Amino acid sequence: MKTKMLMAAGTLMAMSYSVSSLAEGNDAQYVSDWWHQSVNVVGSTDTRFGPQLSNNVYLEYEAFAHKDWFDFYGYIDVPKFFGGNSNQTGIWDKGSPLFMEIEPRFSIDKLTGTDLSFGPFKEWYFANNYIYDMGRNSDNRQNTWYMGLGTDIDTHTKLALSANIYAKYQWENYGAANENSWDGYRFKLKYFLPLTDLWGGNLSYIGFTNFDFGSELRDKAGDARTNNSIASSHILSLGYDHWHYSVVARYFHNGGQWADGTELDFGKGPFEVKSTGWGYYLVVGYNF
Repeated sequence: MKTKMLMAAGTLMAMSYSVSSLAEGNDAQYVSDWWHQSVNVVGSTDTRFGPQLSNNVYLEYEAFAHKDWFDFYGYIDVPKFFGGNSNQTGIWDKGSPLFMEIEPRFSIDKLTGTDLSFGPFKEWYFANNYIYDMGRNSDNRQNTWYMGLGTDIDTHTKLALSANIYAKYQWENYGAANENSWDGYRFKLKYFLPLTDLWGGNLSYIGFTNFDFGSELRDKAGDARTNNSIASSHILSLGYDHWHYSVVARYFHNGGQWADGTELDFGKGPFEVKSTGWGYYLVVGYNF
């Protein structure tokens, strides 16, 4: 199954999360000159957000923008649009028809007309990270809002770096014990480094790392869950005026706050949780 998933995605080409790597030529035509958007086909294997490994080939809408006081990144996925393995359900097999993550930030400096920069910290934001998995019912739904403070950091190099620290409010969480409560924090680093011109496009390294900590989920739910987790994505993206292609390696540590190595049984026999390790993605996207 893994080989078939990667071949299907590879036929359609490589990964999303391309964000700032789009090579926008002067002659390229887009719907908007500031709202950058694309439609992607994404193939994933060995993702570890749940207690079991999942593979998925899906459709995605992606957008990013930076205008005046408004900074934005987000995407909407249609899970298993093109297929996947039995550990995951999607739009065609009574699973979730939509998964969404958005990261709007609002510049405190520009909204207040105040220069708050000091040292390497160039600008400050009211930062948000909102995640919504529609699910088919409340036991199969996630609804999470991270809110806090963000900043852009001057590295004095070509490396663009931003950092955000959030508190988390958890509504639905697939029936977990931390629902409808303030439960923990997230520290997010995002980075972008242009590398070189390649095959007529721009090759870039892009990434982000989420450090989730301070939760009480393990205290409430037992040893199968954890109070912390890490997801760290490392992306090589090749961008053109209207097409972009990416390959991604993402490292999970206790992905989805599931404790790696524990044994669970959801009624189909016992299995070992594999929530720590690498997952991989391939994507092709069209910018419009």
